[in-house]
Amino acid sequence: MKHYCCLEHVELALDIIVDECETAPMMKALLNEEQLSTTCEFCDKPAIYLVTN
Repeated sequence: MKHYCCLEHVELALDIIVDECETAPMMKALLNEEQLSTTCEFCDKPAIYLVTN
């Protein structure tokens, strides 16, 4: 499971991973090239983090 998210929604993505997977989530900052084409899954802002289990 993975979620791309903006700064505003990073806590929501972390909570979803913990609730659904019951494991500690991993958070990675996206590279500039990745940020250009990726939007937040919870809004239309550019994603700056990838949150995974």
